[in-house]
Amino acid sequence: MKSTHIAVAVGMLLGLGSAASAQAPQATPGAAPGQTEVTWWGHSAFIVKTPGGAVIAIDPWLKNPRAPKDAQPPSQLDAILVTHGHFDHVGETVELARATGAQVVGGFELTNLIGAKNSAGGNVGGSVQVKDATIHMVEAVHSSSYSADQKSPGQYAGAPMGFIIQIANGPTLYHAGDTAAFNSMALIGERYKPTYALLPIGGYFTMDPAGAASAVRILKVKNVVPMHFGTFEVLKGTPEQLRTELKKAGSTAKVRELRIGVPTNLK
Repeated sequence: MKSTHIAVAVGMLLGLGSAASAQAPQATPGAAPGQTEVTWWGHSAFIVKTPGGAVIAIDPWLKNPRAPKDAQPPSQLDAILVTHGHFDHVGETVELARATGAQVVGGFELTNLIGAKNSAGGNVGGSVQVKDATIHMVEAVHSSSYSADQKSPGQYAGAPMGFIIQIANGPTLYHAGDTAAFNSMALIGERYKPTYALLPIGGYFTMDPAGAASAVRILKVKNVVPMHFGTFEVLKGTPEQLRTELKKAGSTAKVRELRIGVPTNLK
């Protein structure tokens, strides 16, 4: 989301605070044996638990308007992945890192600005190992600025990115971050062959359902998890529209619409 629109987005939050009503996530520290458990917290925030016991947060804005009501943040985290510096993706990274000791993984400039003690600031093309999960930093088409205080001007936070999470004895997840569809997604699909693509569909700040359908085609992925929609009024894209666009494109990819706050096992 562009920093010039942050004030608009924050204003929208005030009118959407009553939207959080989903079931609270379970507080178990790890996934069931042999399972990869993914919990969507609304917007672009996810908690991933791997068969090998890794607990990974992605873009942990866990206090977003669609987050599970009265849910408690995870008490155990091994890593926090942050795609870019905007407030609705950095979220509670600092607090979570301080409470859990989790390693913060993201762009070099961004992790320096966040200031977490245990950070792995890298760049597109780099990789980090977290227990049984290999995390690759990949390209995204967006902008990135960061401010610890929303009243202060945002600072340049490096290039935005997405993440590939390759899980041993489990699926490969592609969290695209905030992005439009771009042709280099073909390289991401060719090299990593993601099992599931977590794609924004809301439009305005990211691609809309038609753009996401194009991304699915470029990636050649068979399962797509929609995210970054409905949080603000301008994020109008819906999973049903995505299904329509996929059908129009002749795609057989399945839309896996996760329920907010409900842990889901992905194979």
